[in-house]
Amino acid sequence: MSNLRSTYVVIVAGGSGSRMQSALPKQFIELCGEPVLMHTIKAFYNSQSSPQIILALHGSYHELWAQLCTKHNFTIPHKIITGGQTRFHSIKNAVDSIADDDVLIAVHDAVRPLVSADIINEAYRCAAENGTAVTAVKSRDSIRQVKGNGSESLNRDSIYLVQTPQTFQSAILKKAYEQPYTDTFTDDASVVEQSGVAITLIAGDYSNIKITFPEDVAIAEALLNKKSHQR
Repeated sequence: MSNLRSTYVVIVAGGSGSRMQSALPKQFIELCGEPVLMHTIKAFYNSQSSPQIILALHGSYHELWAQLCTKHNFTIPHKIITGGQTRFHSIKNAVDSIADDDVLIAVHDAVRPLVSADIINEAYRCAAENGTAVTAVKSRDSIRQVKGNGSESLNRDSIYLVQTPQTFQSAILKKAYEQPYTDTFTDDASVVEQSGVAITLIAGDYSNIKITFPEDVAIAEALLNKKSHQR
């Protein structure tokens, strides 16, 4: 890494299984023989950045996670923080637990297990230089916005779909999370932007998918298998 700051990642695992039509939250569903969450943690652990890993996990799943780690002999070091009522509160709990100053903090969805080392490393590099680094991809589809009883076309070249990691200098992120919660906060970028800091976008990857629906598991397994054959 070109920067000399210490790095952290907060992996947010607060999702339920509702859209997966599963009683088991999607971060625990098996992907190529291991829970999704383990693939996500490995992606950061194996990156050149090798950040300290904080897992924000709802308290009711701590015991299940411990059982899964034992079952799969999963020994990558990580710290567990009890998640809050919303994503905002979960991340605030995790960020507040980081005592170190002048570090870089990435926030990543537990259910994006295919994030590449290149994206992780570039996110930390860009955040060190600019203060913020938010992963995004251009929309591949035509975009329309509903207006009254009709709709209008938007220029898709200026539309970006936001992914994670979203990475920040710690002073910026900690200050942003001192703001009171509002339901207009959809991600960390929106929280930081509301605090008055400009957001720098970096190139994401269309394979950095978020596992939300049952068909996403099959797509992720195909992509993982392709990656393993390319090594």
